[in-house]
Amino acid sequence: MATLIDHAVPLIRAIVIHPDGRSESSRAAMERLEEAVGLARALDLDVRAEEIVRIRKVTPATLFGTGKVEELGALVTAAEAEAVVIDDDLSPVQQRNLEKAWDCKVIDRTGLILEIFGRRARTKEGRLQVELARLDYEKSRLVRTWTHLERQRGGSGTMGGPGETQIELDRRMIADRIVRLKVELDDVRRTRGLHRKQRQKVPFPTIALVGYTNAGKSTLFNRLTGSEVLAKDLLFATLDTTQRTIRLPQGRPAIVADTVGFISDLPHELVESFRATLEEVGEADLILHVRDIASADSDAQATDVEAVLKQIEIPEGKTRRILEVWNKTDLLAEDVREAVLGQADRLASEGRAVAVSAWTGEGIEGLRHAITGLIDDDPEMTLTLDPSQGEALAWLYEHGRVTSREADEEGRTHLVVRLAPQALGRFERQFSTS
Repeated sequence: MATLIDHAVPLIRAIVIHPDGRSESSRAAMERLEEAVGLARALDLDVRAEEIVRIRKVTPATLFGTGKVEELGALVTAAEAEAVVIDDDLSPVQQRNLEKAWDCKVIDRTGLILEIFGRRARTKEGRLQVELARLDYEKSRLVRTWTHLERQRGGSGTMGGPGETQIELDRRMIADRIVRLKVELDDVRRTRGLHRKQRQKVPFPTIALVGYTNAGKSTLFNRLTGSEVLAKDLLFATLDTTQRTIRLPQGRPAIVADTVGFISDLPHELVESFRATLEEVGEADLILHVRDIASADSDAQATDVEAVLKQIEIPEGKTRRILEVWNKTDLLAEDVREAVLGQADRLASEGRAVAVSAWTGEGIEGLRHAITGLIDDDPEMTLTLDPSQGEALAWLYEHGRVTSREADEEGRTHLVVRLAPQALGRFERQFSTS
């Protein structure tokens, strides 16, 4: 009888620690801990224990006080942990000292997210972006990562001059690689820009799905487009932007883009490295902010998403338009569900929110009509405003859709604006267009 051999890689045993009191987030510590555990499991770690540690005063060398370091060390030993996840950012010194104290691998929140991104990136662009973010993170941690290389090594040419330490050479190699990656990503950015210009020649409006990780963006994307993009109950299941064309009511086509999920305290290295991808969000005619309305943390997650959106530049002359999509209504208790649907109905009349279940399809048709109402078909008109007509300019931004704006040498502003007929009538009555 043949013996079956299990070739599966054994999971790394880990404990997860959330330092409470360091973040300014309004989120409860238990919610933060659960999210950190979810991140650890997304990296296939075997979470043996989880702990919330209240921090009243930060110890520069180890983050935690001496007594707490020893107490946690006992937990590491009892759990036979090979790794400890700290749900916060650690300095290189803190990371190195904790590894020495606990005799195991220590990874902070940024390192954990970068590791997940590194595993999930599929496209060349995604891999370039993740590598750039990882190098930005690692370059300050060479003292920890390659301590065995902290020695003098002679050499010549590109191998480093006499007396150059290995760590200095490694830093220089990383710096050179970062420069090359940024050049490659600039090429990606230019290519995206060319694609956008091509799309603009065909007047299809663009819609970007954004939201907290695991809010159901990919499931909604599949529901709207009929695609089969990977959609799992997993943090950061989607990293690479996917675009599809859909038909809205009355047959108008639009382009929908599914994007990477946001998260609280998203590492700045990732925001910067994913700039090329996030530009798709800045350029979109409409942003669908997908929220997991069944989560107890939904409001705090929405605040985190809004914070990331503020970091994404809006092209000059473009107005950011956002519609909240309250997803996962099928997971709500019946009485709560009725209240949420009632609130969404009130906000829907203002073009602010729509309640749906991407999983069951409930509310999707209403969402399609809401999208159509926000991506207007109003006629374009060209206007020229004198420098003194600042109030008229502000009015146009508030009541219309400015698609192009240029200033001439005399200080006049030339605009291309979409205005509903009623708004156009009000504008002509209120302001001079001569």
